[in-house]
Amino acid sequence: MTDTGVDKGTKMKAETFLPDDYRPAEDEPFMNERQLEWFRRELLEQRSELLNDSKSTIAGLQDGTRNIPDVADRASEETDRALELRIRDRQRKLVAKIDAALRRIDEGEFGYCQATGEPISLKRLVARPTTTLSLEAQERHERREKVHRDD
Repeated sequence: MTDTGVDKGTKMKAETFLPDDYRPAEDEPFMNERQLEWFRRELLEQRSELLNDSKSTIAGLQDGTRNIPDVADRASEETDRALELRIRDRQRKLVAKIDAALRRIDEGEFGYCQATGEPISLKRLVARPTTTLSLEAQERHERREKVHRDD
């Protein structure tokens, strides 16, 4: 991320000024320029952190190849490495969701439920900016998923 908080790979029209203490609020127009810029910066920051973690994991795995004579210690290290790889795989999937959210911002679709087209609550978006469903649509989706899983 650059000093402006904007990744060079992301298109920007004009720099939108945001005070350091800005947080999206319910009393302003939904998905106005300031809100969109705030979410863009939050997503870019999360993405940057995930990619940095990933680089350190790769370096650690490359450096961590050791010959451990004790079978229990070797098994423990293998378990740790497998867990680390699972975490990184989840983070890789999250990076893809962040990229999709950034595209939705660019396309003017961010903040709206993909199932209903209704606005997603700011509270939900702040907690999980990669979400694509309103709380109600997510609950319906999970209920359907549970019903089909029980079959």
